[in-house]
Amino acid sequence: MEREELWKSVLSELEIQISRPNFLTWLKNSRLLDVKNDVAVISLPNYFTKEWVENKYNKLIISTLKNINYSIKKAEYIVESIPKPSVLSKDPEPKALEKQLLLQETKIDPETNLNPKYTLDSFIVGSFNELAYSAAMAVVKNIGTKYNPLFIYGGVGLGKTHLIQGIGNEIKSVYKNKVKIKYVTSEKFTNEVIWAIRNRRMDDIKSAYRSVDVLLIDDIQFIGGKEKTEEEFFYTFNSLYENNKQIIISSDRPPKALPVLEERLRSRFEGGMIADITYPEYEARVAIIKTKTQEKELELEQKIIELIAKRAQRNIREIEGILNKILFYQSTKGRILALEELEKIVSEMTDKGIINISPAQIIKSVSDFFEILPNDLTGRSRSKELIEPRQIAIYLLRDMLDMSFPYIASKIGKRDHSTAIYAYKKINDNLTRNTNLHQKIMMIKELVNKSE
Repeated sequence: MEREELWKSVLSELEIQISRPNFLTWLKNSRLLDVKNDVAVISLPNYFTKEWVENKYNKLIISTLKNINYSIKKAEYIVESIPKPSVLSKDPEPKALEKQLLLQETKIDPETNLNPKYTLDSFIVGSFNELAYSAAMAVVKNIGTKYNPLFIYGGVGLGKTHLIQGIGNEIKSVYKNKVKIKYVTSEKFTNEVIWAIRNRRMDDIKSAYRSVDVLLIDDIQFIGGKEKTEEEFFYTFNSLYENNKQIIISSDRPPKALPVLEERLRSRFEGGMIADITYPEYEARVAIIKTKTQEKELELEQKIIELIAKRAQRNIREIEGILNKILFYQSTKGRILALEELEKIVSEMTDKGIINISPAQIIKSVSDFFEILPNDLTGRSRSKELIEPRQIAIYLLRDMLDMSFPYIASKIGKRDHSTAIYAYKKINDNLTRNTNLHQKIMMIKELVNKSE
């Protein structure tokens, strides 16, 4: 039972870190067979899946396992067919049956690709996402005419997928079978286009996507630079738009910040409604934590709720990860954790990885975000476009690594330490009143935490 609980907790974290289609394809049927010393033995249904998971998800799986059980250092994968239930097995217990029914309710709709667990009713609204939510509600009432296209952007783990799938599920509920809906990730759309080109079946793609009334496409930034995919999406977009069909798009940044994307696509995105989801403020994080503890039937003291809200500032997924870990420990220990134990879990989860971050990682992440060369960022050039990136790099070196100002100044263009002090104070003072700057800082921090 302990292994099952551990793997259940790991899968719940993995599910929110990778795309839903990839999770269902590669990890849903995995099992944790054993933990030997510091090695987790994981079973997969076939050799192709084993090879794929080892090559693509091994580091992520090990990292997630270590976040929950620090003794695990490695993962070993074996192929084992999942045993079929015996025909003679007894009827499941009422609680088990209830869980099965709940799982059935959250099955992906094969017609729309929508997950019924994402609803607008369960979407927590605050000042950080109020504009996007209001636009979503307007679209539900005025499909194809009010805000078309609707372009929603924001950092990782802030609820973009929840919101756009929630729109789809709301439309499905209100209009029943009168409106044809299709949700797709840009990754899946790209794979379908590649398959169609190879098999000379582009007409299948056209009929599948140009016949819908509502198209929801997630993470559009990933089609940038893929010429054939961009071209097909451009023509699909035009076809739907000209026929007053609703298009809803999500991205990690606004259209103007997607330089890899073709100009003709970017201009069409900018022709509709653009709404951002920023990072939730403290009060919103408290509300999110309370809602999620109710969903998980997890009881937490107000002091712990406030501690999580203060420490978990990156995104909603970070909050989810902390609550999953608390839930795992309470289920394995069979009791409610003491206050000291809960505080330790929160500290470990919010401080993890910081000691392993290097100045070079921060400089590279800032450079990648602003699409400039690291050498330009740390060079002597006084070009206007380098001012903000440099000031942000200085702020992050101080904020994340607590480096001295003289050392920071030496890393960023061998400048005087007073320049570093000025840059840090300027960014720090503007953070509370400049939402756009706060958004940039949090997105760059995400890039830093993802880097190795």
